[in-house]
Amino acid sequence: MRLNVGLVGYKFMGKAHSNAYARLGMFFDPGAEICQRAICGRDEKWVAESAKKFGWETYETSWERLVERDDIDIIDITAPSNVHKEIAVAAAKNGKHIFCEKPLALTTDDARVMLEAAEKAGVKHQIGFNYRFAPAVVLAKKLIDEGKLGTIRHVRASYLQDFIIDPDFPLVWRLQRDICGSGALGDLGAHFIDLARYLCGDFKTVMGIQKTFITSRPLVQKMEGLSAQADANAPRGTVDVDDGTVFIAEFENGALGVFEATRFAQGHKNDLSIEVNGDKGSIKFVFERMNELQYFSADDEPGTQGFRLIQATEGIHPYMTAWWPAGHVIGYEHTFVHEIYEFVRAIVNDTPTVPSFYDGVKCCQIIEAVELSAQRRAAVDVNEI
Repeated sequence: MRLNVGLVGYKFMGKAHSNAYARLGMFFDPGAEICQRAICGRDEKWVAESAKKFGWETYETSWERLVERDDIDIIDITAPSNVHKEIAVAAAKNGKHIFCEKPLALTTDDARVMLEAAEKAGVKHQIGFNYRFAPAVVLAKKLIDEGKLGTIRHVRASYLQDFIIDPDFPLVWRLQRDICGSGALGDLGAHFIDLARYLCGDFKTVMGIQKTFITSRPLVQKMEGLSAQADANAPRGTVDVDDGTVFIAEFENGALGVFEATRFAQGHKNDLSIEVNGDKGSIKFVFERMNELQYFSADDEPGTQGFRLIQATEGIHPYMTAWWPAGHVIGYEHTFVHEIYEFVRAIVNDTPTVPSFYDGVKCCQIIEAVELSAQRRAAVDVNEI
């Protein structure tokens, strides 16, 4: 079986996905030959250079042409959130399987349209929550599902960065609501919202507060990945998304949650962490030490109890037999290989994709509920959205 991929986007996530497709067949056997058929971007010079650099056979400057090509089986969307719905719906109508980066759409309603279109077309659909695919996180899920933590009581998570802490950092698209939909909450918080759902189940109610610390920034002149440039005397534009969000939550199973997302935490670069406490044990995961899981068991003998450090790099752990000998760590880029591997296997074996657009809809619901709560200064039922 051969699957031809068309990728929309060639910057930060485009590079990460390109690397995943290039590495997939080298380390895994997904059951299909993957062909990097075409990459798409608006700037012909940049997309042509990216095609050559990232190993794509051809390029397009129009996603409309890309989704209509007969030689494309998969459309992978890494473009900003404001175009996700339009591309995904068109891809579904053309019978393409769809992989889409998070957050799934600007709004929950748009996300639901994407899910409905994919389901109606009978194509596979997956959202890019790559942190699920760190072996230590999969191990945490296994421990929880096996009852090792008992009844879950608390979930706490944060995602801390500092990359826009400079008040003169340019007004990039991640700071413009009409393009990104949400600020730190959607960009960063979407990941721990999904991890919390993956590990502990659905959210019931949320109550949040949001803050924009820098309300105007110089207009961007050049952006590549997460870096950007602007002239010191450039005109300034309005920041209309949150710089930081804090919220509390109650889960359907009765557990309580505490969450924080900010891009104003000095000294934190990509500090995603989550802790789950049950009546029989606890787990802690910190992405900056992504190969490690901390686990506490109340069944250990008194006097020797404590958090144990599990190094999730041996072949017994998910995905690790494909990589290196025990103790040889893997990194951020490998999580993308793992999620693409699972997506391709679902296509080959005609099995459900996980996480699917349904999970993307649920994440958008929670994001909107938090934002609505911050506006109302009151708790909001997630199912109200």
